[in-house]
Formats: sequence, structure tokens, C-alpha cells
Amino acid sequence: MEGMEKTAIIVAGGSGNRMKHDVPKQFLLLHGTPVLMHAITCFYNWDNDLELIVALPEQYREYWQRLCAEHRFGTRHTIVTGGSTRFHTVRNSLARVHQEGLVAIHDGVRPLVSHATLDRCFSMAAEKGTAIPCIPVSESIRIQQDDGSHPVDRTLYRLIQTPQVFRLEILKKAYAQEYMPEFTDDAIVVEKAGFPIELVEGNTENIKITTPADLVVAEALMKDLKL
Repeated sequence: MEGMEKTAIIVAGGSGNRMKHDVPKQFLLLHGTPVLMHAITCFYNWDNDLELIVALPEQYREYWQRLCAEHRFGTRHTIVTGGSTRFHTVRNSLARVHQEGLVAIHDGVRPLVSHATLDRCFSMAAEKGTAIPCIPVSESIRIQQDDGSHPVDRTLYRLIQTPQVFRLEILKKAYAQEYMPEFTDDAIVVEKAGFPIELVEGNTENIKITTPADLVVAEALMKDLKL
């Protein structure tokens, strides 16, 4: 990984309807600071030479700039306009990446990714070309089928997180494909293009904030981690 250029694309294009709030979830305050700022800071504190690209909805670009001024948030980053789907948002963002190397794609509403997870993701991607963080399923799960529900072996399943890290040339080939509705994360896009997916250990605190309850949990985790 040494000597390889590193870029992080932080996707913050969601509307946050499930939050039932006036502004999208990435702008809500967590520990007194907008969630998105925490996500950006995770990467900057890990490697302050890393290039940061933040994808935002067009209608919230000025709002974000006001938030940065209000919170004196000076971490350098490039803003790009998001698309109609995550796929199109990432494709738009990739057009701004000009240096070969490793590219991480991260949810702007995951403010608690650990440095250890970042180490594992970038190291695996440098070696194998792809790296997807995940955690084991800790609860019993069942599959619902036409003839009813059935238990499945939870040890065979993993919960997928971000950042998902790839070599740039792999991402560019993958995102040259036509959009498909099943492209819900970058690993699916890359796998569809014919590249194998490597899993690495994530961190359990790396939750995705999608509901008001998630925000409460994140607050508690930040206090516990003394962040």
C-alpha cells in the first residue's frame, strides 16, 4: 500500500426520509457536529494526505457550505453533485478521480468507522484489488419462502459495511456498465463486472444512521469510545 495514492469518495446524497426530519440525516447533529463531518474526519485523521471527495444533493450544496462555516470545519474536500441513485452518484464522483491508486467509497452516515478497519480495507485492496468490510450476524435468522419461513445457518452470512475499497482501474471498468436496479452497493457493481470480492473484518461500531434510534446509539457509542 505504501506509495499508492488514496482517495475517499463519501456518498451523502440521501434524503433521509426515514428520519422524519426537515434535513437529510447526514446533516443532523451527532455529539454537537453534523454526522457527515464525523465521517470525513475519520478518513482525514487516518491519513491527512488522502484526497476527499464528498457527493451531495445539488439542493444542499449551499446548506453544507453554511454548516462548514458555522462549525468552522476546515478539512479540505472536493464537493461533487450526486446523481439519481447511488450508482450514478459514485459514477459522477469517479469522474473527479484522476490519480491511479486506491479508492474508498463510504456512506456519509457511517461516522464511526475505525482506523483499524481502514487499515484492513486499504491493505487488502492494495493486495487483491477489492476489500469489503463486514461483521458476523449475531442473531438467529430465517429465510421467508413460498412454503413458509426456515432457519438458516447464520455463520454463513455477513453484514456488509463501508468503506468498500478498490483499485481505481477496477472501479472505472465496473462503473462503465449500464445501471441495474440490483446495484445497491459498490461490491455488487464490481462483482457484476467480473471481479472477485474480498471480505475483511469491519468494526461493530461502524453503524449506518438511518433512523432516529440509530442516532441515539451513535451518541452512546461516541461517549463510550471517548470520541
